[in-house]
Amino acid sequence: MIYVVATLTVRPEKRAELIAGAKTCVAETRKEAGNIAYDMYESVTDSTKMVFVEQWNDAEALDPHMSSEHVKAFVRIVAKCVTAPPRIEIITPAEVEVR
Repeated sequence: MIYVVATLTVRPEKRAELIAGAKTCVAETRKEAGNIAYDMYESVTDSTKMVFVEQWNDAEALDPHMSSEHVKAFVRIVAKCVTAPPRIEIITPAEVEVR
């Protein structure tokens, strides 16, 4: 089992757009083979911070996820809504990889 934790810093004026796009991506991702959980959280102390926590059966499940149409669409939304590249951590029993 692996976890993916993605942290985004959102432009305040683009927050609603990002949340709308995220809801679609979350709903579609939860239907994917190998997905155990996929949730979006908003910081209670900083309204510009969003965190996505994903749980997958294995790393192989990520390849079709990353090439899916709903992820591609969400990546386009993220690109215009964030102030910096997302911080992505892939957590396995053996290591934590930060991208």
